[in-house]
Amino acid sequence: MLIGWCAASRRFVGKFPRRGALALGCISVLLMGLIYLVAGCTSVTDGTATPDTLVAPAYRSSVSASASASSATSRIRESQRQQSLTTRAIKGSCDSLATTSTTAIDEVNAFVAAFNAGRSTGPTEGPAISALNDSASAVESSLSGALSSDMRDALNAYIDAARAVANAIGANAPIAEFNRRVDQLNDTKTKALKLCLAAF
Repeated sequence: MLIGWCAASRRFVGKFPRRGALALGCISVLLMGLIYLVAGCTSVTDGTATPDTLVAPAYRSSVSASASASSATSRIRESQRQQSLTTRAIKGSCDSLATTSTTAIDEVNAFVAAFNAGRSTGPTEGPAISALNDSASAVESSLSGALSSDMRDALNAYIDAARAVANAIGANAPIAEFNRRVDQLNDTKTKALKLCLAAF
């Protein structure tokens, strides 16, 4: 629901917010589950040392393939971890925005209704100001580096706009100024919520 007011007609307008083994003549090392063979390692047959030229190249090829697979797996896991962090961050901020702005809307609507009905707005001003500032603080606390710059910018714009409306109420700002700030709050809330919907 959106809010706003219009003093001239005194009616509810509806604008807000939008890890070794030693073998005879040949050394191999067992470490962390892998066997490392030294290139040029020799075996002894009838007292003649001959280079074991077939094992080492094949081993090196196997190790290289294993290292490549491990690196790829690590990259995939890191990508998944980053994606999970981003998803949680977006959900947290968007949930905070949706929940707290609803309360703020209700309270500001009560303030506007009282004004438009010609009643004293005193009893509604405090709750409206508190709800707007609480919403701004809650959304601000939910921000993190995992959010995209566009999302952070949109949420920061909402935070600023909510506080601006709260200040307008508290300072008894002129009607035109109040309505301008309400329009800005509607626009920033709508943009932030659209980014939230697009992210899921």
